[in-house]
Amino acid sequence: MPDLDSVAEALYGLDPGDFVAARSDFAAQAREAGDRDLTAAIGRLRKPTVAAWMVNLLARERAEELAALLDIGSALRTAQRRLSGSDLRKLSEQRRRVVAALERDAGRLAAERGRTVSETALREVGRTLNAALSDPEVGEQVRQGRLDAIVEADGFGDLSAMPLTVVRDRSGREEEQEHPKSQGDDTMRAEAERTAREAEIDAAAAALDTAHSTADEARAAAATAERELARHESEVADLRAGLEHAEQQRTFARRAAAEAKKRVVAAERAVSAAEAHLARTKN
Repeated sequence: MPDLDSVAEALYGLDPGDFVAARSDFAAQAREAGDRDLTAAIGRLRKPTVAAWMVNLLARERAEELAALLDIGSALRTAQRRLSGSDLRKLSEQRRRVVAALERDAGRLAAERGRTVSETALREVGRTLNAALSDPEVGEQVRQGRLDAIVEADGFGDLSAMPLTVVRDRSGREEEQEHPKSQGDDTMRAEAERTAREAEIDAAAAALDTAHSTADEARAAAATAERELARHESEVADLRAGLEHAEQQRTFARRAAAEAKKRVVAAERAVSAAEAHLARTKN
């Protein structure tokens, strides 16, 4: 019987549509083996969303590219600590390119497995990758490829922290002060803070774009649903009218059939009478 780690590895590589049945199979195997703890642990594994499954696909099929992205995240955090504006700008541009490329790869990998994914799911993949960049723990979760839901993060933290040093005042007491700042330090810090603000503005603009896109999709879906409802209501009205007409025609046909049967009976009686009269005349 496999352990929980190997079960999770197998389950989170499956299409979400196959997850529940496979989890039940693994749980049944553990139950038959008498391992109650493993059975319960398998039962707690959650079915992944489509976006989480796509990130898991990247961890399995694009491991090198994902590792390169996580390396960029480490470099970004280092650049923040050093307040290196030029490095932040360069690394941020690399981050955007690699995240966009991995989003496209995730869509292609899903399509190869017969799934058509929405733009919303692709954006969720991008947000999870950005979260992995900013948080090493999230990065490790993404690397393992066992996510059951997307992960989001706010950014790369506070860029304003300055290193402290211990100095002595005239009385000999120790005080903590910031390092003396040269004009170059001021320029570098201002550049880093501007880069951070630009990143925040980019994130806010992206969030606004996402909200607009979501609203547009919702409006389009509502309009489509209204059109479908109107079409079906029209079809129902036509069917009801046709049914009413058919019922009327059925009533007329029943009456006509009853009258025809009466005429048949009368005609058959007339035939019998004529036959009897003919017989009497011959005799």
